[in-house]
Amino acid sequence: MNAHAFSRFHGVRSEPLGEASAPAPAPAPGWSLRPLSGRFDLVYEDGQGVWSRRTVEARELKLGPGRTLLGGIDPGRGGYRGFRTDRIRRLTDAATGERLEGGILDWLMARAEAQRRADAARIRRTARARRRAALAEVA
Repeated sequence: MNAHAFSRFHGVRSEPLGEASAPAPAPAPGWSLRPLSGRFDLVYEDGQGVWSRRTVEARELKLGPGRTLLGGIDPGRGGYRGFRTDRIRRLTDAATGERLEGGILDWLMARAEAQRRADAARIRRTARARRRAALAEVA
């Protein structure tokens, strides 16, 4: 039997070429993403044991089996990077100046959760304001 007989790419395309939008990549099985924003200065130990200073514009916290990554833009190294949280030796929050040398993963998780709650509250406030404005127009 043809191994590709039941693949989604078999047969005729339903949309014309060039007009289809690329699907958003799904996280790998067992991984979850938590949005996180902020600018952090890191002292990071790479796989060879070399320590370096990095600045990161955080975008997300990736939680997976056996490891957690801080994902963000590293302007000094040119582009998006993932930093293993167990290799971050020191983290400094650029906005507040708070400096951590231990409990970094717990702090990042708490910050991601606090930002999630703040975003949800902002969305609820905006939705309420829009509903009130729509009701005021009708009345």
